Amino acid sequence: MSGVEVLRTERLILRHLTEEDAPFILELLNERGFIDNIGDRGVRTLDDARRYVSEGPGASYQKYGYGLWLTALKTGEPIGICGLVKREGLEDADIGYAFLERFWGQGYAVEAAAAVLDHARLAIGLEKVVAITTPANAGSIAVLEKIGLTFAGMIQLPGHSGESSYFTT
Repeated sequence: MSGVEVLRTERLILRHLTEEDAPFILELLNERGFIDNIGDRGVRTLDDARRYVSEGPGASYQKYGYGLWLTALKTGEPIGICGLVKREGLEDADIGYAFLERFWGQGYAVEAAAAVLDHARLAIGLEKVVAITTPANAGSIAVLEKIGLTFAGMIQLPGHSGESSYFTT
């Protein structure tokens, strides 16, 4: 059973994550790029991955009507996650994304994030969307700038070591 489809782009389908996506989540969250740029979520088993989906994105869908969505090629192959996060320490929804390293550099993050930003404004009705990234993550900064977000300064979020680069619409 696949999750509820949220939106489509030219090359991608974004849909709700389900516990059946645990093998993909386990792989994604344990890639070096994810751990280095986003952080170690301590997801080491399929049970951990199922719990991550239900307590993270699944809970967010219920509470806010949005969350991180599985991002797949139109063939159905999962390549990443992209969506909106309501993060402690940020007043506005935060656009977030992570892709398997083998799909980096192909424009998928820009395509998915731009679609999520449009969806946030048009379908959900959010007036403002923000984003954070580690200051050294040049790839993520480039994605945010390509979709029209502007660097607004450095911020310190609860539970994060070090400052984050803060972007806003």
